[in-house]
Amino acid sequence: MTPIAVLTGPTGTGKSDIALRLAREFPLELVSVDSAQVYRGLDIGSAKPDAATRAAVPHHLLDLVDAAEGYSAGQFARDAARAIEDIESRGKVPLLVGGTMLYLRALIGGIAELPESNDEVRAALDAEASRLGWPALHARLAQVDAVAAARIHPNDSQRIQRALEVHAVTGEPISSLQARTESPLRREFRVAALIPADRARLHESLAERFGQMMAGGFLDEVRHLYGRGDLTIEHPAIRAVGYRQLWAHLSGDCELDEAVSRAVAATRQLAKRQMTWLRSMDGIHVFDPYDAQSFVGVRDTLGDALLPPLGALPA
Repeated sequence: MTPIAVLTGPTGTGKSDIALRLAREFPLELVSVDSAQVYRGLDIGSAKPDAATRAAVPHHLLDLVDAAEGYSAGQFARDAARAIEDIESRGKVPLLVGGTMLYLRALIGGIAELPESNDEVRAALDAEASRLGWPALHARLAQVDAVAAARIHPNDSQRIQRALEVHAVTGEPISSLQARTESPLRREFRVAALIPADRARLHESLAERFGQMMAGGFLDEVRHLYGRGDLTIEHPAIRAVGYRQLWAHLSGDCELDEAVSRAVAATRQLAKRQMTWLRSMDGIHVFDPYDAQSFVGVRDTLGDALLPPLGALPA
């Protein structure tokens, strides 16, 4: 079966531009791999493609949920699998494009089916942590799940709580459940990653890009979300890079200049985390987005994954 093409990389490296160029040569439909673009109303700050671009090239997994709702990596993997099946059923070719590494990992490697959060168990763990401290609960985790404890920092309260919660609810270590993962698609993935060699140039580009977002009305977009009255800084949509910092400004926590500086710094940190994750991923093909030949390299590497299956009806 034909491999599934993936174009990924850190934020601000021109993934969308290359994807749209590829769509002029191949019968592609794009599947977004972006945790901010799934939310309605998060447009400018998520660099969501505009209406004209979406009319020219079909895009999938945009505007799926309201900003007040949650959306998980597991939901993404299932939605992406359905989108890929739909695209291929019409003789077109899916190209996954984006830099949310948790989503990409969930689709390629699978994600564990873990229980929903349990408020009663979490409240009990919070109460214990208040008395004993999270390092003490980390020591308890080491007794029931040494594998999970080894990869979780003793002060990482969120992950310690989740691991102990899963064990309390299921009676099984979270590491064992996570090991029993399976991708919703039993397919080969052909992954091209844009990773710049010049980190300073990337940082300059990210600052310039954020300035363009601000000039394009990003603050007004966040102000509209803020004015709804049903959203807080705790909602996943508002925790997205850029949104979180401008929200803090609107809340009176900092001046606008400080919020912008924080947002640019957070964007750089996000890019660094994305590159770190990609460098640990096996079997990817890396290209420098600032190399004039990067488009040709991506196109040639993805190769047959960009071609419609044999017997597909022409568009």
